[in-house]
Amino acid sequence: MRHAPLQPADRPALPILAQLSLLTGSARLPQAFPGCCRPLLLMLFLLTLCCPAAGPDRTALQQQLVARFGPGRIGLLDDWLQLVAAAKPLDEGRKLQAINDFFNRHIVFDDDLNIWRQSDYWATPLETIGRGRGDCEDFAIAKYYSLRLAGVPVARMRLVYVKARLSTGAGEVQQAHMVLAYYAKPSAEPLVLDNLQTAIQPASRRPDLQPVFSFNSDGIFAGVSGALKASSGGIGRLSRWQDLLQRARAEGFE
Repeated sequence: MRHAPLQPADRPALPILAQLSLLTGSARLPQAFPGCCRPLLLMLFLLTLCCPAAGPDRTALQQQLVARFGPGRIGLLDDWLQLVAAAKPLDEGRKLQAINDFFNRHIVFDDDLNIWRQSDYWATPLETIGRGRGDCEDFAIAKYYSLRLAGVPVARMRLVYVKARLSTGAGEVQQAHMVLAYYAKPSAEPLVLDNLQTAIQPASRRPDLQPVFSFNSDGIFAGVSGALKASSGGIGRLSRWQDLLQRARAEGFE
């Protein structure tokens, strides 16, 4: 799906530890943590970097990536796995920020025809990292899987198909687009993770997006309310999503 970002995705990236320090550094720690506790918190944080995240096997992913895309993106894959592991002990707000920033910084927007020679292809996280490029679906899918690995429950996330209003030199146009929505609780207003606007915002502050339907690993939803139940029929009615889940599972993702 063609949907160019409003901001360049290939802006200079911070080192992975520097990115995480913005989220876990002493300047952001609650006042309830006295100075004497900060070394312990830092030690616990560093331990998360040494321990592999639950989920796909690192070595298996590295082997698959090299076999399919060559060794050029091994560093990006390792940075991603390290980030996911380090994000696990964070609160969910900081998980969202870390994962959203990572993909918006490190993945360059491109359309499926250029990347895959197909008009519409939904890439797994490994494929997106292997190419270093993706379209709006690929950004949303990679963030969804990353947050799952970091411990965010599936029930709190939806991939949302929207109609996005874009301002162009020829005037305003409407285009199909996909974002990831996060619900702190079923009745909460969702937060929108997007590659068009890099800041995470409540849905009410994104009047440029008109939701059509939403879905996750549990099913398809007629709307975007977190209180909705999945429609009958499961995910079978959305063949590209069903195919994506099968390919991701074959790569080692649950």
